[in-house]
Amino acid sequence: MNVKLVNQPLSLISADLTLEFVTPKQFETHPHRALLTQAGFKAEQEQLCALHEHRILVCGIDTIESDEFYRSAMASAIKTAMNYAYTTLKCAQYTPERFRALIEGVVLGSYKFERYKSEPKPSKLIDVIFSHENYDGSVNDLDALEAILSQTLVIAKATNYVRNLVNQTPDDMTPQQMAITADALAKSNNLECTILDVNGLEAEKMFAMLSVGRGSAHPPRLIHLAYKPKNPRKVITLVGKGLTYDSGGLSLKGAASMVTMKMDKAGGCAVMGIIKAISELNLDIEVHAFVGAVENMISGNAYKPDDVLRAKNGKTIEVRNTDAEGRLVLADVLGYAQENVKADYIFDYATLTGACMVALGPYTTGVMGHNDALKEAWVEAGAASGEYCGILPFNRHLKKLIKSDLADVCNVSSKPYGGAITAALFLDNFIDEDMKEKWVHFDIAGSAYTESAWDVHTYGGTGAGVRMTLNWLMENCK
Repeated sequence: MNVKLVNQPLSLISADLTLEFVTPKQFETHPHRALLTQAGFKAEQEQLCALHEHRILVCGIDTIESDEFYRSAMASAIKTAMNYAYTTLKCAQYTPERFRALIEGVVLGSYKFERYKSEPKPSKLIDVIFSHENYDGSVNDLDALEAILSQTLVIAKATNYVRNLVNQTPDDMTPQQMAITADALAKSNNLECTILDVNGLEAEKMFAMLSVGRGSAHPPRLIHLAYKPKNPRKVITLVGKGLTYDSGGLSLKGAASMVTMKMDKAGGCAVMGIIKAISELNLDIEVHAFVGAVENMISGNAYKPDDVLRAKNGKTIEVRNTDAEGRLVLADVLGYAQENVKADYIFDYATLTGACMVALGPYTTGVMGHNDALKEAWVEAGAASGEYCGILPFNRHLKKLIKSDLADVCNVSSKPYGGAITAALFLDNFIDEDMKEKWVHFDIAGSAYTESAWDVHTYGGTGAGVRMTLNWLMENCK
């Protein structure tokens, strides 16, 4: 779907359908109020009514002062318009401050993943056209709007790129295929790309990651993508959990819990999407994206509860549950990343724990780390970009729950409480002392995948982490 900006009043733009947003107050004086009232329209948030005889689609919105409300309202309107036979839709600005949210509503709300459909049903809607004028007839600066459009399209399309990767099946997106995809991204976006196979992982002494992949027919890969502009303002390391499928290993998941486990690679996909957008925006920030691509399966060679693994940084890990595998992969990838890149900040993204969903619900990313100001800045970045974030606090007593009498640390807690936090505290064992205050862990277990549509999200991967990270980078690395 094409999103266009036209330097014309809305009335002069030729389009099949006009989209109007109406608040309850505006509805009181709407020229088609009687007709809309007859249809049961009350201007409630995201309530839609099509007046086909007038070629108008009316969408209710609670307030014109909220990006979030406009983003979700636009997504709902686009999904509805895509079911009609119209090929073009036009819309006025609703102040420049809301333009970004409107674009995101179009691009993210219109997303469909039909790769596995034998008969895909493409929408007839091709063009969404925005006027340079506001809903009240005032005019915006065209250059400023074009800059917003260009930047927002890059970020929203990178989010959809991540959704496409997450939604691919385990047989299609194996660790090897994830590495091939990363290599293709590097070639198209002029990035550096390093791939470590099993021999490379053994040479780097990444035995925790290797152990997780031992039971699979698809051997693991370590992916390192790098974007290196001249004279960067900051150096950022991003680390993503790339479990292309997670059966739970010998600590086998229940049948229902295995469904959707293709989404366990969402953290790795997110960092690929983030570096894609960064390179296309030409930001003057050096960024390194590391992905631990592994499949956790069962076989006679699978790693076992009671194993003791040695991670890259030399620390030993007692395995009590093979379904707590993502943190084992991250332990080695974090160690490799810190050894190879001296960064100003290190951020990791992982669908790590169901406990995070218990704590924060299915829509919210858990934010954890040692630096309170840094965590707060990320919550603000999430809110500004349309992603929900919540801070889960560390404390020294929870750290005692992952103590091992046999090894340096245990991969699961001794009590079934605070699981998202104890998982992050496990990762803390693999963060160098000089990076403790510069590290943030994002648990995207709930926010990365959805089985029911909400906000701008349709079924499947959501692209969690992309928009908030781009917002944080652009605001904090100036």
